[in-house]
Amino acid sequence: MPDLVTRRAQLEDRLAFLTARLRDLDAELDSHQSKDWEELATEREGDEVLERLGQSGQAEMAQIKAALGRIEAGEYGLCVRCGTGISEDRLDLLPYTPFCRECAR
Repeated sequence: MPDLVTRRAQLEDRLAFLTARLRDLDAELDSHQSKDWEELATEREGDEVLERLGQSGQAEMAQIKAALGRIEAGEYGLCVRCGTGISEDRLDLLPYTPFCRECAR
């Protein structure tokens, strides 16, 4: 059973990874400026995929920041809806989850 120091480090590592990944995605999006119409269309399709990846990364970052806030507030590991403890197995899979298994359904 990981302690809060381990959980915090896990969340902060993931946040740092996502921050770097989003920076790389932004750089990739900025680099596409082909003058050829076919290449531009292909780049645009790729850009849409990169944008969706960026959006999901931003959503995960928000969840991680909220979990770090719950750690600071002493509320980490408790369901924000019903207040019961979130199982360690669930936190191992989704360390930023705010909900117990029942409330997540």
